[in-house]
Amino acid sequence: MTREQADKNRHEEMGIFRDKRVCVTGHTGFKGAWLCEWLLGLGARVSGFSLAQASSAPSLFDQLALADRLKDTRGDVRHPSEVSEWVAGEQPDFLFHLAAQPLVRLSYKVPVTTWETNVMGTIHVMEGLRMLARPCAAVLITTDKVYENREWLHGYREADPLGGHDPYSSSKAGAEIAIASWRASFFQNHPVCVASARAGNVIGGGDWSEDRIVPDLVRALQAGRPVPVRNKTSTRPWQHVLEPLSGYLLLAARLAEAGSKHEGPGTRREVSDLCSAFNFGPHLESNKTVKNLVEEALKHWPGSWEDRSDPQAPHEAGKLNLVWDKAHHLLGWSPRWGFAETVEKTMAWYRAAAQGTDPAELTRRQIAEYSQT
Repeated sequence: MTREQADKNRHEEMGIFRDKRVCVTGHTGFKGAWLCEWLLGLGARVSGFSLAQASSAPSLFDQLALADRLKDTRGDVRHPSEVSEWVAGEQPDFLFHLAAQPLVRLSYKVPVTTWETNVMGTIHVMEGLRMLARPCAAVLITTDKVYENREWLHGYREADPLGGHDPYSSSKAGAEIAIASWRASFFQNHPVCVASARAGNVIGGGDWSEDRIVPDLVRALQAGRPVPVRNKTSTRPWQHVLEPLSGYLLLAARLAEAGSKHEGPGTRREVSDLCSAFNFGPHLESNKTVKNLVEEALKHWPGSWEDRSDPQAPHEAGKLNLVWDKAHHLLGWSPRWGFAETVEKTMAWYRAAAQGTDPAELTRRQIAEYSQT
């Protein structure tokens, strides 16, 4: 498939979401808010399910005024009845499951909560989907950290062994095992199609989480302090938040398309191939160290940084990158923005927002720029 053909297919397939019922768990989070904004721009009828927000920090969800523009339901994925009632009430055409405890360092402090949220929460979503009697394309989001990390220089593929040193990574690997089990046990002859998506180390405007390098960087720059850098030599597959979200949307569109076709041997194979795990990663040259990321960011918002390495800190992976050729061959997906452009777009969002530009305008503008790339 040529780049031009892939672009044409991508634009056409995004139209599938217009007037469709789309459920998003974790819609108040960083990735969830970007996804909801994109879906609303595509004409979808969006329903979100998420915990009540903490009031102590900025929130992209609030900055985009999403509570007024979608159906906003608050609940806990750890409570099966809340999840099942929400799914049954919405009767979705599409479902994106992003709700999670997403932080590695926090997982050391709340390991049980992390596993309850990331594993049992995912199971509760699948149990809600299992009760549907209508077609639904479901994309369940895990992370690039699901793999047994051997500190390889080369990237991980979907068939590589799962693992996880820290409670967060292992919980997401556990979620992937549960997804594969439920898919094999309950979704083989079911109108719901289930796939999982693995991506991580996304950056972009509007992330205000604790213990993430870009939000920490922005907070330091706004306060006129040196940027604290914990793991300057750690290598990550940095990508703009819109990159994996484009993969999630394309995967969901393909699932819906394949599921709606007349059942036959060829279609069954296509559905089987799509109902599986997919990596969504950046180009190889975007695998950079944390130091590289910080120094690139400071080109756009001048400041300084300081090494805060702590040999007693909890373990975090040193090297990590993904191979995404499966998504390329089966979906025609590939990343659009390189490392320098990703960092430039991210810092431009934060600087403009700090100078008073409407965050919603910034977000919609970058979605449009990405869609036209």
